[in-house]
Amino acid sequence: MINIPKGTKDVLPSQSYKWQYVENAAREVARVFNLKEIRTPVFEHTELFLRGVGETTDVVNKEMYTFEDKGGRSITLKPEGTAGAVRLFVENGLSSTPLPVKTYYISPAFRYERPQAGRLREFHQFGIEVFGSASAETDAEVIFAALSFLKKLNVKNIRLEINSIGCKTCRAEYNAALKAYFLPRLSEMCETCRTRYETNPLRILDCKEEGCKRIAEGAPNITDYLCDDCRAHFEKVKSLLSGQGLEYRVNPRIVRGLDYYTRTVFEFVSDAIGAQGTVCGGGRYDGLVGSLGGPETPAVGFGAGIERLLLLMENTGAPFPEEPKPCIYIAGMDTASRAKAFALALAVRESGISAEIDHMERSVKAQLKYADKLGAKYVAVIGESEMSGGELNVKKMSDGSVQTVKMQDLCAYLSKEK
Repeated sequence: MINIPKGTKDVLPSQSYKWQYVENAAREVARVFNLKEIRTPVFEHTELFLRGVGETTDVVNKEMYTFEDKGGRSITLKPEGTAGAVRLFVENGLSSTPLPVKTYYISPAFRYERPQAGRLREFHQFGIEVFGSASAETDAEVIFAALSFLKKLNVKNIRLEINSIGCKTCRAEYNAALKAYFLPRLSEMCETCRTRYETNPLRILDCKEEGCKRIAEGAPNITDYLCDDCRAHFEKVKSLLSGQGLEYRVNPRIVRGLDYYTRTVFEFVSDAIGAQGTVCGGGRYDGLVGSLGGPETPAVGFGAGIERLLLLMENTGAPFPEEPKPCIYIAGMDTASRAKAFALALAVRESGISAEIDHMERSVKAQLKYADKLGAKYVAVIGESEMSGGELNVKKMSDGSVQTVKMQDLCAYLSKEK
């Protein structure tokens, strides 16, 4: 037997309706926030992620699935959704369309990392990317879209944490302060952080090594180094959130794991899925479109991992809808009645009602047992008398009541009852 690759997971028929529930909630949030769907390739040229995500990030350094195709080109399975969305925006000239361009996607992504609860090597994201607006209102709207999505799924006990990591101007001063702080402690830090010290000291704050995390606790806060424009922008975002009664905590250690972020960053966090508690995260990335060859265009977005959301919902008892069940099971007693059951089931389905029949040549008794296992709402048996009389005895399984229905009226009857 060939087993599934490590870090991947099958979605079984008994579980897929939960995925559809989450995805439908995402699409409904996208609809009410006027976001249009985009779909980008599962793989892109590696350079996109080197330039877009950042060569100093763990994603690029350690986690990308990169290979050479038959044409000798370096190709990478996408590790996140934003870089591909920006490439789509630039390559298709969307900057010349009315702004903002408000988009969303539901997509698989791939990272080679140690599999753990809710974090797999193949995972799926619901993401929002809004291009063209630099306003604090857009930051707040994206945060409220994320909150709306989580509320729609009845996710409880989450908290919002926000930060501002400034722009290029104030980031330079902050990086200098970080280097001054970490220099005396550099020998105590991991090899990766010693490299980050030279290339991007802000990344040190994102290190998961316990020793580095302890040292970083005393590091300066970025909010103390914001320029006037970035400070005003952050205050406006906080005012918009507070004005709508949304509680949040300013967490100066949120820097996000990707290099493209500027100004606002945020995370919705839960303690119900272990140490890796971020359920949804994002922020502003005003320089990314320009760095990938497009016109300088502000942008903001977020990503939410569907596997992590499902785990959180299961761990916290968030309600799922019932698994879909057939409205009616139509059993046949012999060859002729089975053919009639087949035709009736097709007619019922064409009217938009779910129906099931026997495909395994079961006895009538076995068919009825199977209908009960399926959870069919109604059951009807076709035999010689039903064939000659053109009527069915339709049994309602919840209370055992029986209604005689003409075969040609079955669709109308079920439409009233469902």
